[in-house]
Amino acid sequence: MINPSIEVIDEQDDYIVVNKPGGIGFHDEEHGLGFFNQIKKTLAIDELYPVHRLDKMTSGLLICAKNKVAAAQFQQLFENKKIEKYYLAISDKKPIKKQGLIKGDMEKSRRGMWKLLRSQVNPAVSQFFSYSLVNGKRLFLVKPHSGKTHQIRVALNSLGSPIIGDPTYYSTSDSDRGYLHAFALRFKLNNQEFHYCLMPTDGKEYILEQAKLKIETLTTPWLLNWPKIR
Repeated sequence: MINPSIEVIDEQDDYIVVNKPGGIGFHDEEHGLGFFNQIKKTLAIDELYPVHRLDKMTSGLLICAKNKVAAAQFQQLFENKKIEKYYLAISDKKPIKKQGLIKGDMEKSRRGMWKLLRSQVNPAVSQFFSYSLVNGKRLFLVKPHSGKTHQIRVALNSLGSPIIGDPTYYSTSDSDRGYLHAFALRFKLNNQEFHYCLMPTDGKEYILEQAKLKIETLTTPWLLNWPKIR
């Protein structure tokens, strides 16, 4: 099913930033177009290049390049970890620690799952803060420093706090969506700095007043005193 409207957050000469809804796969599936091709079709853009992706359950900020040169530039930025990414997540399980570093190698597990190991050969690295919400819920702000498959989902699961609505790592959770949101981006392209922040608008847990008020205090996440990476 094609989205009737694609929300464009910003358009520059070399790229666009859009808001990806949760519950839509990035790539085409048997029953229809994935979100990337929905962007091309809905916005009538012939030349567009994906430079990163978001999991099906994840909503939020997504960059697409408008030419091959920009696509190569973004690919290099991502590979060199020059793009700061920040995510929001909500769990209803108390974490074993409230903030800090999650670091370890990842390997495939069963049924499409990944697991975090204690080894540090090529580790997934994430920093996080967490904040108490009502009814035993907890809001997480996560800054990943690598781009491993399911990295944030696995990281929070390793803390004992799987994400509400995650069909893979919290299959017993009954929720209206998977509560992972690509919240903010910051990078420099062609000697100009860009930053974006997008409040989540979909999901009953995100739009509760206490959650909204807390998220509004986090809209410049790069200014926070992040835990040290060891």
